[in-house]
Amino acid sequence: MQVVDPHVHFWDLRTHRYPWLEQPGTSFVGDAAALKHDYLPDTLLNEAGEIEVLKVVHVEANHDPANPVEETRWLQSLADGAHEAHGVHGSPRALPNAIVAWADLSAPDAEATLAAHAAFANTRGIRQILNVHADPLYGYVDRHFMRDPVWLDHVGLLARYGLSFDLQLYPSQMREAAQLARRHPDIQFVLNHAGMFVDRDSLAGYRAWRDGLRLLSSCPNVAVKISGLAMFDHLWTVESLRPYVLEAIDAFGTERAMFASNFPVDRLFGSYEALWHAYARIVVGASDSERTALFRSNAERIYRI
Repeated sequence: MQVVDPHVHFWDLRTHRYPWLEQPGTSFVGDAAALKHDYLPDTLLNEAGEIEVLKVVHVEANHDPANPVEETRWLQSLADGAHEAHGVHGSPRALPNAIVAWADLSAPDAEATLAAHAAFANTRGIRQILNVHADPLYGYVDRHFMRDPVWLDHVGLLARYGLSFDLQLYPSQMREAAQLARRHPDIQFVLNHAGMFVDRDSLAGYRAWRDGLRLLSSCPNVAVKISGLAMFDHLWTVESLRPYVLEAIDAFGTERAMFASNFPVDRLFGSYEALWHAYARIVVGASDSERTALFRSNAERIYRI
């Protein structure tokens, strides 16, 4: 099976600082101590097994916020070094093919950070995690960035540098995200992890996720990554993932949905091969062109790789 994986994380604990891995804690995802080890392109490729990983998109890995551009510099050096080692442009080990970097869009120097990221050849977008939740177990940040006038103003800078924005948020924030996407039709937005359906113990929670997906999908400049499902379903099976995968595809269509691994985070709950084979089983009835879009070409088009 050939895939383009549009959501992976690499880190090198020997040479770079990742504050969340210095003293890893336990969250709804599990014990982060299990992730306190280097994770590099060869690690991913070696554990991919029979899955042929053609290209990958690296999404910021909560690198040292005091030096966000260093993560991009390092990732570009990995890709460039692999090109030189193999001597062939487009070598499958020349990873990552695209970089979604981190920037604090609420900071006064946000534009300088964006410009510095954009100077690297493989930079394609920005992610700043937006997840706010009333339950501290699920909270990532304690600010509603989409209500911050400075942050909202700086989002518009992404178009100037040809950058997309990866939306990581909860269903309760999807209405504000749709307003943001409509305000910036010239920016590509990518909803992470199928919208992170977190409040699974109520009908209201389900409706918020379902209706939020459809609200976001009504914006033509929003796509969805079907990934990270295991973060809320640690004992997942093909059947337990099926309704969430199909709901996301139904909302966005096969032309704006893409499968992704969220490795190594989702590695806590299953192998790389098992995850991709589960996706394949869920969409076994899709046409060849639909499967190509979901597994490869949508990611290539949206991240321009």
